[in-house]
Amino acid sequence: MTASTPAGTSIPTGTRNLTCRAVLFDMDGTLVDSTAVVEQVWGEFAARYGLDLEEILRTSHGVQARDTVTRFAPAGADVPALTAELGAMERVRTEGIVALPGAARLLSALPADAVALVTSADVVLAGIRMEAAGLPMPAVAVTAERVTRGKPDPEGYLKAAANLGVDPADAVVFEDAPAGIAAGVAAGIRTVAVGPNTGPLPAGVLHIPDYSAVTVRTSQDEAGRTVISFRL
Repeated sequence: MTASTPAGTSIPTGTRNLTCRAVLFDMDGTLVDSTAVVEQVWGEFAARYGLDLEEILRTSHGVQARDTVTRFAPAGADVPALTAELGAMERVRTEGIVALPGAARLLSALPADAVALVTSADVVLAGIRMEAAGLPMPAVAVTAERVTRGKPDPEGYLKAAANLGVDPADAVVFEDAPAGIAAGVAAGIRTVAVGPNTGPLPAGVLHIPDYSAVTVRTSQDEAGRTVISFRL
């Protein structure tokens, strides 16, 4: 199943079409705006351990906390303990977390059995943030503890597509961070970049500011399989 818009074609928002059988969403920055909480927690954590906050924020978006702690922790630090400490801080901060514009409407319009969440957060944090944003947790959720390699590795997206019973070519990924976009592309899944923090986009990756102008229609093909048609 392919997009009706050729890769790399520049077409105004609202006239780009994608057809797929499954939809895979990142969470932070893609469905949920948790920027204020993330920056607050990492700011406190960096100050506590004398880390470079600016560099952490520049490189950590979309990446598992464990990988960021591993990269920036002082030599000899107990990385699992520091990661657990950071996670505990994140789980009690929900003020200011909201859904991206149009996200709730879009999720409610999609078949529940054709949607997956693929996030660098663990299952507890994912549940907390989705609930804080007023969004339903998809039945299929590939969280940090369900993969051995975090984004930009494609493992999470490939696992989600397999769990939904679709070929990667029949899915679409929505992502906001360079690491996640790279993961979607590496998985061989058509990828839509969301929001202002995507960085330079690979060829063929479309971009939307949020879901306000996105419309979706579902149908079935001759074999009775779900067909999801997006207008971006």
